[in-house]
Amino acid sequence: MTSSITDTLTRDALAVLQPAFAGTTTAPDWLLRQLDNGMTGVGIFGRNVVDAGQLAGLTARLREVRPDVLVSIDEEGGDVTRLEVNEGSSFPGNHALGSVDDTGLTRAVAGELGRRLAACGITVNWAPSADVNSDPRNPVIGVRSFGDDEKLVARHTVAYVEGLQSAGVAACVKHFPGHGDTSVDSHHALPRIDTGLDLLHSRELVPFKAAVAAGTRCVMSAHILLPALDPELPGTLSPAVLGGLLRAPAAEGGLGFEGLIFTDGMEMEAIAAGYGMERGCVLAIAAGADAICVGGSPSDEAEVLRLRDALVAGVRGGELPEERLHDAAERVRALGRWSAKARAAAGPGEEDPHIGLAAARRALRVTRDPLTGGRALPLTRPAYVATLTPVTNVAVGSGTPWGVGAELERLLPGTRSGSHTRQEADRDGVPALVARVLAEAGDRPVVAVVRDIHRHPWMAAALAALLDARPATAVVEMGVPQAEPSGAVHLATHGAARVCGLAAAEVLTGRRGA
Repeated sequence: MTSSITDTLTRDALAVLQPAFAGTTTAPDWLLRQLDNGMTGVGIFGRNVVDAGQLAGLTARLREVRPDVLVSIDEEGGDVTRLEVNEGSSFPGNHALGSVDDTGLTRAVAGELGRRLAACGITVNWAPSADVNSDPRNPVIGVRSFGDDEKLVARHTVAYVEGLQSAGVAACVKHFPGHGDTSVDSHHALPRIDTGLDLLHSRELVPFKAAVAAGTRCVMSAHILLPALDPELPGTLSPAVLGGLLRAPAAEGGLGFEGLIFTDGMEMEAIAAGYGMERGCVLAIAAGADAICVGGSPSDEAEVLRLRDALVAGVRGGELPEERLHDAAERVRALGRWSAKARAAAGPGEEDPHIGLAAARRALRVTRDPLTGGRALPLTRPAYVATLTPVTNVAVGSGTPWGVGAELERLLPGTRSGSHTRQEADRDGVPALVARVLAEAGDRPVVAVVRDIHRHPWMAAALAALLDARPATAVVEMGVPQAEPSGAVHLATHGAARVCGLAAAEVLTGRRGA
């Protein structure tokens, strides 16, 4: 009897762990072994993806061991893409969709994204971000949010959930209870939000309430401290946030969510630095989370077993009720069963290959300087693209290409590009950076590409100096267009996806891409 209880406990502990792994052509033996031992799912990241066919083969191998395996991915489209990590996304992100404000378009984009994910064997998408981008200094949300108006964010979150789940892919709305009002990235430190409960309910929680009502299968927690709810523990570890606010019925001031609660990555510094991953996992499940995401770097068997053993020890030591761990494991298994049925019911779906570019074109906003804008476009000869490149956050990553240079080169062969950074500005000074841009441009027309210029003083200074020297310069803002438009012509793409760059290049040249 004791061995049976122990086996159930260890299988439950394994069931709640959702690790990442290394490999593209096949899954490591240890991963297949632990799936057979009771682990229920894995996370897929850019390091696991070569192309759609390869990914479908990889996930098929996982299903040979566990037919109802959960295969999750962080595929928001736009700036955060894993499916197209090497070339840039075919879909604009949330901010572009929010700027158009057509929920039918958002639903269609999410539906096509879901269809492509399902064809690759993905069952859960850690998307959409339902955060209201209420702090323009936010270093990690920005264009990942539909906008700064909670009602707009709510209606597009619902449309996105409906689109994804119509393809049989579970949506995972994040980052509960809202990561928009922060100026700290939880990948690096623990953000603190001193928002009162009234404002939290009237702003941050509005999209999450709508998503729960619309039937989202999953919600992802945020590693943020909200003293109004819990003065000590971040949301992911807080019974007041997860077991209380998210799970409690509406009559008790909660959201009444009955689906699966994922944690954000437990290796993120907001958790790992203060609690350690092992203790963090125990506290998260005890607080009400169901599935532990471990995704920042590839896991190995030793790490998975260490986390499993920490959960078992938490039960035996009385810190984690055995019933709570079993409930979490059962919720994860239930999602696996739902996923298998939903994918079968959805079928292959009807392909809509052009919806992403169509959405990016609609999201583009063009502002012309009345004195020079009329003469700036279209570009009829090769240009110089000066990209003022910020450091990207961890969620976006640095490996995915962005900008307009590649697309402009395709439409105007002979176009040249240069990337210029804060490091260059700090080392040499802004005047030297601009002089270098002008020297590299020669007599070519200049296109300046920026990203969230309102958050980067060095970038704003460099652009101002460049416009003083070359007033006919076209400016393309590929982040949140918070700053006033500048340049002979100003293009706001509302995101840096590949299709956003193509839409901008089309306007700059007056030519439509193939």
